Amino acid sequence: MSEPTKPPASAPRPIPLELPATLEPVYSNLALIAHSPAEIVVDFARMLPGMPKARVVSRVILTPLCAKSLVRALGENIAKFEKQYGEIHVPEGPSLAEQLFGKPTGDTSPEPPKEG
Repeated sequence: MSEPTKPPASAPRPIPLELPATLEPVYSNLALIAHSPAEIVVDFARMLPGMPKARVVSRVILTPLCAKSLVRALGENIAKFEKQYGEIHVPEGPSLAEQLFGKPTGDTSPEPPKEG
């Protein structure tokens, strides 16, 4: 018995895209991400020196599948960018979550030694 042959993979078709003439790009240097079982919400914000608060400039709501596809597409594009321009260096220090939300609250003291 021979295995069924798979149809050849077709080249992805470009998606027809319309960019409205009135569309204005926004600059964001901060993203806050939240999720529910059905969607992932990304608030893009801009934080400027001397400003007391970051200002949300755009909110994008995605399905989990679309968000995962976006992560893949971003990874591919970052790899292409770094191949052309060099590695993007991420500053070391506290984690992004700690920078955005502070350290976790709760009892962080070490457990007492067990007797025995």
